[in-house]
Amino acid sequence: MKVCTFGTTCSNLRAMQRRTPPCRPVFGSGSGEVSMTSPVRARKAPGPTTPDPHRWMTLIVASTATLMVVLDVSIVNIAMPQAQSDLGMSDASRQWMITSYALTFGGLLLLGGRIADFAGRKKILLIGLLGFAAASMLGGLASTPGILFAARALQGAFAALLAPAALALTTVAFTDPKERAKAFGVFGAFQGGGGAVGLLLGGVLTEYAGWRWCMYINVPIALAAALAARPYVRESRAAGDRHYDIPGAVLVTGGLVALVYGFAQAADGGGWTAPATLLFLVAAVLLLTAFVVVEHRNAHPLLPLRVILDRSRAGVFLANLLIGAGMFGMNLFMTYFLQVNLDYTPLQAGIAFLPFSIGIIATTTLGSPLVTRLGPKALMAAGSTLATVGLFWLTRLDTASGYAGEVLPTQILVSVGVGLFFLVGPNVALSGVGPHDAGVASAVLSTSQQIGGALGPALLNTLYVSAVTGYLTSRSESPGQAPRAVQMEAYLHGYRLAFIVAGALLAAAVVALLALVKTPKSTAGDAAAPYTGH
Repeated sequence: MKVCTFGTTCSNLRAMQRRTPPCRPVFGSGSGEVSMTSPVRARKAPGPTTPDPHRWMTLIVASTATLMVVLDVSIVNIAMPQAQSDLGMSDASRQWMITSYALTFGGLLLLGGRIADFAGRKKILLIGLLGFAAASMLGGLASTPGILFAARALQGAFAALLAPAALALTTVAFTDPKERAKAFGVFGAFQGGGGAVGLLLGGVLTEYAGWRWCMYINVPIALAAALAARPYVRESRAAGDRHYDIPGAVLVTGGLVALVYGFAQAADGGGWTAPATLLFLVAAVLLLTAFVVVEHRNAHPLLPLRVILDRSRAGVFLANLLIGAGMFGMNLFMTYFLQVNLDYTPLQAGIAFLPFSIGIIATTTLGSPLVTRLGPKALMAAGSTLATVGLFWLTRLDTASGYAGEVLPTQILVSVGVGLFFLVGPNVALSGVGPHDAGVASAVLSTSQQIGGALGPALLNTLYVSAVTGYLTSRSESPGQAPRAVQMEAYLHGYRLAFIVAGALLAAAVVALLALVKTPKSTAGDAAAPYTGH
């Protein structure tokens, strides 16, 4: 899957640079100042303006670590059809290969940022890298879908540790504003190109070595980054309180898991009114409600509610979640359309997705002049509308559809549209955030996108399975033995419904932006730095 340039730790690096003093962490609570100690021998900690002699190596390590996190999403999407066939996954359960990763990543990202700030960013980066390598090895060795899904969930959990640690280490390593701007540019470039690299690498590995190598490839990358980090990366911590909101983390993650599992139960033959489906959905509502109550009463909340109660900020967060849901879902079914209906090889499918990556990178890089002309709100709404039109275009799919007529135009429209949103959305979300909340606000932006990436495929795959099953049942006494032509038409029927709902999610994002965001055009200049995260 091309997990476009959104949703990880790079929440408009230039904007955060302007807001964040040189030694304040970008993630976590951001309370207190940063103390740094040498990893080699005890000595007086360098002052906040002392240049780190190994800062460029720190940048390479941090960029490589986050590249792996970004790459691992798109690389797995290309491998999914082969993995489903090899392990005997059902159509109803296959979405867990994406959802389990996005769910634990998004659900634990806020807590991971605080752990990195308080326990030591270098230490947590190393733990995250080694844990990610171990989880990747487990996924490559998986003999059942359950083991693979568990490995993907572990990958997401360790990614939630290493991603904020990597960005925070880059932030504290560079104290000179000009050098920091260059460093953030390199960091963003690694993330911006990670999706495209993952698509191509996933196609090559899946086609010539097998889908398991899309898991194994993370092991040497993670180990190399960990070995380089030990002698060159300097430890740093945030001073101040050391309170962890464990109840909040448990409630929000448990609530999201219950919500996604409820969707999965509906797709697994039970339907929306089945007792198991209703049980999980009710549990999700109760757990997420309890999370809000706990955060309101907690003196050291995982998510200070003041961060999301600002109207404009809430509008961007909600739009980011809805766009993530629609985008992840779109890419899931586009992968199957290319490889199943059009008989593309994994490598051909990876190449076919490249215009999508290029469109987003080009728009976020070259679109800055539009910000001052249109203003952030109009630009975000226009971009989201363009992406909505692109998704509805896919409802035209039929047996005569091909790449040039349907897929390519959609990729261009959607990539340019979401690229315009990512161009200014993060700066609008971070505008007016106090220094103490800068880290958690940027993490919420990433979290909202990952949560959307977990919920979107779960919801859309549930609707897809129901549509395909109903179509086959109405046209064959034995749906499992329907002729290939009927099966292909059934798949198209399911795709069309999924794309209708995905388009509706993006349309809802447009409504959220128009109704909630209040950004005067005079602030557009502050929102001109492109968002290059993945």
